[in-house]
Amino acid sequence: MTRLQPLATPFRSQRRHCLLAGLALIVGAGPALAQPAFDHGHAAWTALLKKHVQPLRGGQASQVRYAGFASDRALLKAYLDSLSAVSEAAFNGFSKPQQMAFLINAYNAFTVELILTRWPKLASIKDLGSFLQSPWKPKWVPLLGGKRSLDDIEHEMLRQRGRYDDPRVHFAVNCASIGCPALREEAFSADRLDTQLDEQALRFMSDRSRNRYDAARGKLEVSKIFDWFGEDFRLGHRGISSLNGFFARYADQLADAPADRALIRAQKAEVTYLDYDWKLNGIAT
Repeated sequence: MTRLQPLATPFRSQRRHCLLAGLALIVGAGPALAQPAFDHGHAAWTALLKKHVQPLRGGQASQVRYAGFASDRALLKAYLDSLSAVSEAAFNGFSKPQQMAFLINAYNAFTVELILTRWPKLASIKDLGSFLQSPWKPKWVPLLGGKRSLDDIEHEMLRQRGRYDDPRVHFAVNCASIGCPALREEAFSADRLDTQLDEQALRFMSDRSRNRYDAARGKLEVSKIFDWFGEDFRLGHRGISSLNGFFARYADQLADAPADRALIRAQKAEVTYLDYDWKLNGIAT
C-alpha cells in the first residue's frame, strides 16, 4: 500500500524559508559583526610617540610635546578607546608579555590624556591632585571592564606580587615628570618587551643627573625611585635580590674611576637618595 506523504502547508513552507533566510543573513554578517583583533604592536601609540616625544641625551631623558598631543587628541582618544574595548576575559587570555606591554602603554597613554585635561596651565602633574588625594588615586580610567586609577594599573596590576615581579617596569611607566624615567619614543610590544625594558633600565642608569657615584662624598647617589620601590628589586629577578646587587650591574654607568666601579660591584658603596623633580616633562611650545 502506498504511504501518503503529508502535504506542505503554505505556512510551513513560509516559516522554513524565513528561517533559512535568517540563518544565511547571520552567517553572512558574521565577519562584519566580529570584533577586530587587538593590535599587540600598539602601532597607533607608536605613531603618536614618535611624533610628539623628543629623546634627550640618547634617550636618557625625554621631553613631551603636549601641545602636539593636544592637536592629535582625536587620534589619542581613538587609541585609548582601543585599550578600553579590551575585556578582562580577553586580557586574561593574553600572554604575560602582552599583558605587561598593554598595561605599561595604558598607564603612559592615559597619563598623557590626564595632562591634557589641564594643558597648558600646568606646571606639575601633582597640581592635578589635592591635599587629600594625589592625581594617581581617582578611578577615571576605563579599562578591563571597570574604572581604574593610575595607581591601580601600576601598583595593583603591574607590581602585584607573583604576577610579573619585574622591577624594570619602573623604568617604563612615565609619570609626566622630569624625575621620572623617560617616556619612550615608541610603544612597548610583547615581541620586543624584554629588550625594551633592558634598554630603558640602561638609559636611566646612565643618566648622571639622576644616578651617579659622587667620588668627593664617597656616596652612590640614586633616584628616589629606588627608595620608594626598593622592595621590588629584592624579588630575585635575574638572580638579583638586593638594591646594591642591581647597582652593581650598572657600575660602568654610575662611575668613571675603576676604583669607584669596583666599590659598586663589590656592593660596598654607601647609597643615598636624590630629591625627585616633579616639574612637568613638557616642551614649552
